[in-house]
Amino acid sequence: MRILTFVHSFEPGGVERVALRLVHHWRAGGADAPLFIGRTDGAMRRELGEGLDCHGPSCPRFSIARCETLWMIATLPSAIRRIRPDLLFCAGNSYAVIAVAMKLLLGRHCPPIIAKISNDLERRDMPWPVRMLYRLWLRIQGHFIDHFIAMAAGLEAEIAQLIRPRRSAVSIIPDPALSLPQIDRLRAASQGEAPAAHRFVAIGRLARQKNFALMLGAFAKGAQPSDRLIFYGDGPERDSLLKLAGRLGLSGRVIFEGHVPDPASHIRPGDIFLLSSSYEGVPAVVLEALAVGVPIIATRCSAAMDGLLGHGMLGRLVPCGDLQAFAGALAEARDLAQDAAASLSQARRFTLEEAAPTYLATFAMVAQRDRASEKIRPSQLWRLIRRIVTSSDPSRRA
Repeated sequence: MRILTFVHSFEPGGVERVALRLVHHWRAGGADAPLFIGRTDGAMRRELGEGLDCHGPSCPRFSIARCETLWMIATLPSAIRRIRPDLLFCAGNSYAVIAVAMKLLLGRHCPPIIAKISNDLERRDMPWPVRMLYRLWLRIQGHFIDHFIAMAAGLEAEIAQLIRPRRSAVSIIPDPALSLPQIDRLRAASQGEAPAAHRFVAIGRLARQKNFALMLGAFAKGAQPSDRLIFYGDGPERDSLLKLAGRLGLSGRVIFEGHVPDPASHIRPGDIFLLSSSYEGVPAVVLEALAVGVPIIATRCSAAMDGLLGHGMLGRLVPCGDLQAFAGALAEARDLAQDAAASLSQARRFTLEEAAPTYLATFAMVAQRDRASEKIRPSQLWRLIRRIVTSSDPSRRA
């Protein structure tokens, strides 16, 4: 069985990091797991790209970073014809448009596609008209993509309600954001004496989804003068966040470290991990914080968050976008403590060692299905959209 995974690049991202680690793990176990990559640059190339041979087009002289999805739609079909995979692995929501495009462009010659749902599907951050269009897009995915992976128990209900895939086309595989050796190393490094002053730590791409502006505002309102806030990650909002920190009078108290390999290894005893995202799936950074064993304050940015944090036992959750609630949680942070045994047990559920063979078993099941009669031709697309719109339950449009 040949499994083709496709990603944009080696640019830092949780979806890409997990996908690359899965490919490494599958290959180490003897699986035939080719990788297609749209462009071979990015900060994770040294960290995860070392020794990882991959297929990909020769990039043109002009930059494709701003149109990499279109670039992959244009170049991936020829790679599929050449590599002849048994199935395609779509590593996250942002790649779904490429997956649907492959079905349209290749028709009956497109192999089955398995898509991991990596982000919240409700997307309450969207304006109502955009949200309705997004729900239509989810329904289209349900008709074109053959199988879906939910990253934690409870998320399969969201997939069933909003994507409405075919019967028995959803599997639950805990997100393999960690490995057992990594957990042991992080937990061992976290043993030690905590410093007197609190450090709040955030890890992630500096992008709108993460809502780090909310975190800065809450830190300005709720933290003590001796506290510090450390960001590990880089992205398009770095300059605007630096300016916001200056306007809030936080110069010297907020540090932007940029991208670092293995950022979780920089979390120290006594630190408190923060997540302020507007939407997520199963945030890998929260799993890493659980592996380290530090207290967590996070927004309720996914249907998985309550279960992930033990319904309040492993972290404090606040509503998305609620500045006062976030600031209040930071003000009370000195009262937070983490349950060492429970957080370690939770982290060990989300490992490569557990998930990688389960993925392979799911791929084998899907590859054996005869789906030829169910594949949709490009000429049927608009007819399909009209049927979805007219059959939609009006109560779901609220």
